[in-house]
Amino acid sequence: MQSSNAPVTAASKKQKNGTLTVTDNRTGSQYELPIESGTVRSTDFRKIKSEPDDFGMIMFDPAYMNTASCRSSITFIDGDKGILRYRGYPIEQLAEWCTFLEVAYLLVHGELPDKDQLADWTRGIAEHIQVHENLKKFMDSFRHDAHPMPMLMGAVASLSCFYPSAKEIFDPPERQMNMYRLLGKTPTLVAYAYRHSVGKPYVDPEVGLGYVENFMQMAFKRPGQKYQPDPVLVRALDILLVLQADHEQNCSTSALRTVASSQVDPYCSVAAAIGALFGPLHGGANEAVLLMLDEIDSIVKVPAFIKEVKEGKRKLMGFGHRIYKNFDPRAAIIKKMADQVFSVTGSNPKLAIAMELERIALQDDYFVSRRLYPNVDFYSGLLYQALNFPAAFFPVLFAMSRMSGWLAQWEELVQDSEQKIARPRQIYTGHELRNVPDAFRYR
Repeated sequence: MQSSNAPVTAASKKQKNGTLTVTDNRTGSQYELPIESGTVRSTDFRKIKSEPDDFGMIMFDPAYMNTASCRSSITFIDGDKGILRYRGYPIEQLAEWCTFLEVAYLLVHGELPDKDQLADWTRGIAEHIQVHENLKKFMDSFRHDAHPMPMLMGAVASLSCFYPSAKEIFDPPERQMNMYRLLGKTPTLVAYAYRHSVGKPYVDPEVGLGYVENFMQMAFKRPGQKYQPDPVLVRALDILLVLQADHEQNCSTSALRTVASSQVDPYCSVAAAIGALFGPLHGGANEAVLLMLDEIDSIVKVPAFIKEVKEGKRKLMGFGHRIYKNFDPRAAIIKKMADQVFSVTGSNPKLAIAMELERIALQDDYFVSRRLYPNVDFYSGLLYQALNFPAAFFPVLFAMSRMSGWLAQWEELVQDSEQKIARPRQIYTGHELRNVPDAFRYR
C-alpha cells in the first residue's frame, strides 16, 4: 500500500490498475478481471462458473482478513511501517498540536477547522451536552454493579426515542444536529454511568468549561465543592481521546457500518458499535494488560513470566496487533506522556513492571521474530488508572473517544453511492435435501 503522501504518477496508477488473468483448472477457461486501486471486486469472480447454471465463485474470507468493505478517505494505516494518519495528518502531529475537538472536526469534515469553524463546532457540541431528565431515570434503573458499557449502549440507543427525526439520515442539517448531540451527550452519559456505579449524585455540565474539563468535573466533582482538574491530566486525557478517535475498519466501526447500511438512525448504529467495543478482544484489551501486570506483581518476576510466555503457558497482553507488524505509533506517544501524568498522580509500580517487560521482550528474538511490539493498550490502561477510573471504565472512555470516528464513518457511508445493505454470503455446510420422517407426518 502506498503512502498517501506519495505523488500519484502515471507509473503508480499503472501499478494499481490493470487486469488479473485467472485460469479455472476445472474447465480450462480463462477470465480477465479488472484491477482498480490495487484491488479486484469480489463480485467479478462470479463470472467463474463450472456449469452454466452455477451461481459463480464466492470468496471465502472469515473475519475479513483480506477483504475491503468500503472506500474511505478518513484514516490511513500502514501496519508494516507503523503509520497512522487521520485525513493525511500523522497521529504524532495531531496528538502534539491539536485538541480532541479539532481532531473530531477533522475526521467528520475532512479538514482542520479555522478559528470560526472551531468556535461554531465547539458551540454546537456544548449546546447539546445536557441530557433529558428521563435519561437520568433510565440510568437509575440499572443495578449499582451494572457494567458501564451496556449502560452506555442502552442510553445511546434510547436517544433514538428522544429524537425520532434522526431517521432522516439523508437530510444534511439533521445529520449535523445528531452529530452535535452524540458528541455532546456522550461525555455526560459516561460521567453519569460512573457516578451511578459509585453511588454518587449526578453532576450537571458546567457552562464555560472545555470538553474534557467538563467531563472530568461531571465525573469527579464532590457535592458543594469546587473541582479544578490538573491541566496536565486534562491534556493527557485529551491526547488519549485523540489517539483512539478512529482506527479504520476495526470491529466496532465495521459493526456500525453494517448496521448503518440498513439506513437506521445514527443512535442505533452507534449503539451497535459500542456493543462490539465491549468485547474483551477489542475495547477490553487494556484491562487485560493491568490484570497481567498485577499477576506479575514485581520486576524480579518478569524474566520468569517471559519464560512461561515462550513456553505457551501464559499470554503476553498488550503486545502485537492485527494491523501493526512493526510498532504501534500510539504506544510511543502514550509512553512518553506517562512521565508527565505520574509526576502529578504519583508513581505507579505497575509502570516499572511494564517497562521492564517491554525492555526484555524487545531484546528477545522470540518476540522480535514474531514482530510483537507494544500496542496502544499496553500503556493506556495505566494512564486511565492514574486518572482514577476503574478498569471497567476503560472501554467506556474508549467509546467516548471513538464516537468522533464512528460519526465520521457513518457520515461517509450515508453519502457513499456504492453502499448497499450489508449482506455477506456463506458457505453452506449442512445437509442436502431431506424429508421429514413419516413418524412426524402421520402421528
